[in-house]
Amino acid sequence: MIVSHPSDTGPVLCVQEVDVVRDGDHLLRSISLTVRRGEHWALLGANGAGKTTLLNLLGAVTHPTRGVVEVLGRRLGRVDMRELRSYLGHVDPRHAPDSPLRVKEVVLTGLTNTIALVPRWSPTAEETERADHLIKMLGMEARSDARWPTLSQGERGRALIARALMPQPRLLLFDEPATGLDLAAREQLLSSIDILRHEHPSLATVLVTHHLEELPASTTHAMLLRQGQCLASGPVADVLTTDRISTCFDHPVRITRSDGRWSAKADRAVALGTP
Repeated sequence: MIVSHPSDTGPVLCVQEVDVVRDGDHLLRSISLTVRRGEHWALLGANGAGKTTLLNLLGAVTHPTRGVVEVLGRRLGRVDMRELRSYLGHVDPRHAPDSPLRVKEVVLTGLTNTIALVPRWSPTAEETERADHLIKMLGMEARSDARWPTLSQGERGRALIARALMPQPRLLLFDEPATGLDLAAREQLLSSIDILRHEHPSLATVLVTHHLEELPASTTHAMLLRQGQCLASGPVADVLTTDRISTCFDHPVRITRSDGRWSAKADRAVALGTP
């Protein structure tokens, strides 16, 4: 039972030789990962590589079949999972309020970890001020009173980041946050992630995607997953290489980086069959 906020000492996440087996199939095999304060990790891999399965472990949603998972210093299997999740921020683009809440109301539900406002619950003046600050930081001040159904997908993404930050988590998880966004909305979202990482230097983040173009420039580390196994893990410049990405996605590509952002293009010579 957690009785106080987990301490700021030690790794934010520690995964040691973890397997996840479902119906006899290995979804993850021998995965190890350590995430420290201020680190910003990307989990990349093709569909079915195990990214979401690993994110569910990091978010204290599921238990491993074998191995050890520690989240904020608490070992899964020895802690109240629901209470542990209250210390995490989780940005899921599929989140949907069960009523047409205003942006500010959606952000405030981050304090109660609910999809609706809790009856007879009211935020404190300090909490309301914090919600206003986060909404402004993420460029949503002009839409604070807008109702959820009227928001674009990009606006919803930024509102959900503000919501996830309300409990002042040490760890923020992004589950493919750019899904369904057009070019402008994607760039606004990634800029917002860079800003929050700058304003919260001790915050650790883990972002799942299978598109390099969706990685913020502030990404510091990466793990490549292929068929449930770790292909490479470590500082982003060492992991996101042409050879490793080509192997990870089983397709020849060339990786380039400009102004801190990555892009991948098919290796034209190989694609055309040029010797």
